[in-house]
Amino acid sequence: MTTLLFLPAGDAGFRWMRFGDAGLLARGEGIPAGDEPVVAVVPGDAVTLHWADLPARSTAQAAAAARIVAAEASAAPPGELHVAVGEAEGRGDGTDRAIAVVGAAAMRDWMDMLARAGVDPVALVPAPLLLPRPEEGFVQATVAGQALVRGRTSGFADEAPLTELVTRGEPLTPIEREPLDAALAAAAASPALDLRQGPFARRRRFAIDWRLIRRLAVLGAAILGVTFAISLVRVAKYSFAADALEARADALAATGLPRGETVTDADRQLGERSGRVIGPGLGFSTTVAAAFAAVRNVPGTEVTAIDFAANGDLRLTVSTEREALATDLKRALEAAGFTVRASVFQSAGGRVSGELTVSVR
Repeated sequence: MTTLLFLPAGDAGFRWMRFGDAGLLARGEGIPAGDEPVVAVVPGDAVTLHWADLPARSTAQAAAAARIVAAEASAAPPGELHVAVGEAEGRGDGTDRAIAVVGAAAMRDWMDMLARAGVDPVALVPAPLLLPRPEEGFVQATVAGQALVRGRTSGFADEAPLTELVTRGEPLTPIEREPLDAALAAAAASPALDLRQGPFARRRRFAIDWRLIRRLAVLGAAILGVTFAISLVRVAKYSFAADALEARADALAATGLPRGETVTDADRQLGERSGRVIGPGLGFSTTVAAAFAAVRNVPGTEVTAIDFAANGDLRLTVSTEREALATDLKRALEAAGFTVRASVFQSAGGRVSGELTVSVR
């Protein structure tokens, strides 16, 4: 439902007409009760209406052009005027628009009057634009006690001198009650021009949509829940994979340990067994192999005794043809990456003998 609220004109006070899907529902005087949308109607003699071809590309361009038209047609300073532009009504290119010109002070008075009455209208419409736009000639009707006339490019209060001047004596076609009520209902649902533009535009109230907020909160909680569940699944997956790898490592370690030995720390136990098998340091086999390779590379030297100590040191008792060969053997072992300590070599029976202690660096 929509209510047309007619502002006081002359000796008459507020009047209203309420429209719904079934047409006119009720009418009365004063301020209507209820919270349905209200379209306020200003007196026809307080607003000057013009029609002009204005740009249809944007509302801002149309409003700027309308101010130029109003300034040219009005004797009042442009700063004291309020100009509003309506929707395109022409045919063809659709640029024929109504222009309403009213004093800015009058607009402020109307808005203050409505505010005191507790009404915030969704639109403010000049009374002549409630009448249907005729295809030709002029139509006349009395609405809420106001006699109004509208032509194709004109609209004004019906006053004898003014009417005769504008219509040039052309007869007025009265509008019957039913077509008039239909036109008023259409104007209430979709006004052709709203004076609430620019500084008088209706402010949009910020309303909190609690239903939307609740839906967003539920959606956010669901997203957090799903994210947490994904994290839990990943942690569980990694935990199961780690357990499987640990079990596999224990199984592999068991194959390298003595049969029947309990696996408690696979890395430590394998290290201990490796030390027991190959010996400390680089191990017996590796150290001895490197030592014999060095002996082979130094002709005239031979190993007469070997002792592998618990700390990984290898003691070689060597015999050489001359003392210089012992020095060459020591350098060959050092070149192989070992630390070599030599004892005092002694000469006996035409050969030089002594000990070399080979250690890992």
